[in-house]
Amino acid sequence: MSAPTRPAASSAAPVAPVVARARLHLLGLFALLGIVFSSWLARLPTVRAELDLSTSALGGVLLVGSVGALVTVTFAGIVVQRWGSRAAILASTVLLAVAYVLMGVGPGAGSVLLLSVGVFLNGMSIALGNVPVNVESARVERAMGRTVIPQFHAAFSIGAVAGSGLGALASRQGVPLPVQFTTVAAVAVVWRLASLRSVVLPAGTGDQPRTVTPAPASPPGGRRRVGTALDAWREPRTLLVGVVIMAAALSEGAANDWLSIAVVDGFDRTEAVGGVVLALYVAAMTLVRLAGTRLIDRHGRVAVLRASGVVSIVGLLLFGFAPSFALASVGVVLWGFGAALAVPIGIAAASDDPLRAAGRVAVVSSFSSVASIAAPPLLGLAAESIGARQALALIAVAMVASVCLAHQVAPPTHDDTPTRASDDDAATRTLVVPAQRAPSDDVAAPALVAAATTAPHGPYPHDLYQHDPTHQEVRVP
Repeated sequence: MSAPTRPAASSAAPVAPVVARARLHLLGLFALLGIVFSSWLARLPTVRAELDLSTSALGGVLLVGSVGALVTVTFAGIVVQRWGSRAAILASTVLLAVAYVLMGVGPGAGSVLLLSVGVFLNGMSIALGNVPVNVESARVERAMGRTVIPQFHAAFSIGAVAGSGLGALASRQGVPLPVQFTTVAAVAVVWRLASLRSVVLPAGTGDQPRTVTPAPASPPGGRRRVGTALDAWREPRTLLVGVVIMAAALSEGAANDWLSIAVVDGFDRTEAVGGVVLALYVAAMTLVRLAGTRLIDRHGRVAVLRASGVVSIVGLLLFGFAPSFALASVGVVLWGFGAALAVPIGIAAASDDPLRAAGRVAVVSSFSSVASIAAPPLLGLAAESIGARQALALIAVAMVASVCLAHQVAPPTHDDTPTRASDDDAATRTLVVPAQRAPSDDVAAPALVAAATTAPHGPYPHDLYQHDPTHQEVRVP
């Protein structure tokens, strides 16, 4: 069992107003993402019917979204580190608005092309938007000094319940897709722009500054910034944590994309009933995410992740092969319980070392973005042959992998990332210190740097100062 994993700061310490405000706005953005995403997914049966698509053809359209995500994850971390979280959120908002308008107009116009372009842009928006909000949620957790990341994902789940309910209501009332999706896009743009100012913590908030001699200014062209963003892709533990998150995102993304259709096709129910079952799944996730902070702090990440994987496997198999709708619904609840905490645990694991938190969070968030969009379309191809319910049961294989890799999320007892310290000076550590530049509150993909010390410390050192992607590396004895 892994030890409880909290930031070093005392949980009893008062929360600074700027941190509380950023946390509130982040909760709102996660909830908004859930509303927007689920309101689209709840109407997939209508999209399929209006365009007269087969299940495999719909899977192909959704696969276009995975291409957009795959294109975007190659530079999402670089965008956040070079231009900051605000710029990335703003860019993803523009993409989202255009995407939802096209996804609404396409089916009404009978155009698979317009729908596909919208789905492509939606994939880009999700992949680009996930990185800054997860980076900022990790910053808020460190500033607050206690586990809070599951609360942000609970907000997403609450928003998803609301979005599923709105989608089911719109379907029942016969609301045209262009009306629904254009309205959703307008609300999302206003909501995000209103949050943009306060959602990013100012530089230095929650830190204990130390005075270190600054390094020379960084070389022109931003090469060091790009290198910082890409370094985490070469770390084995980060990639394995990404696999854990990919399995979890596959489970959640598949439910979002195919659960309502599986209910419609597998049990001959209406689209509204399918939307209600999707809401039931998300509600189960929400309950566990709200209780997740205490579960993780009490039992540790590894034990909670393993238990989550086992519960997911049971729920998936029950839904896939249950002989009755009622029993399958129980499986949906168990599936939601098991899927709730894996992504928050992975984000927290990626943030263990404050020095490298930003790059690592970007990497695992990219895994999440790819899995949640890329794998469900492939399940659609399987659903064409064996049925949607049975295709969803295949996700149990990914859950087995997650259980096997659960030990990777344990807080490291030492830094297994090679440093560039010389062999003849074991006390030397590679540190990053700020170069001279104009101050800015929007630090691009911020992280904290452990103070130079040879004393052993845990994953959340008490001695911290602020790191920025424009910083240079120096050696401190």
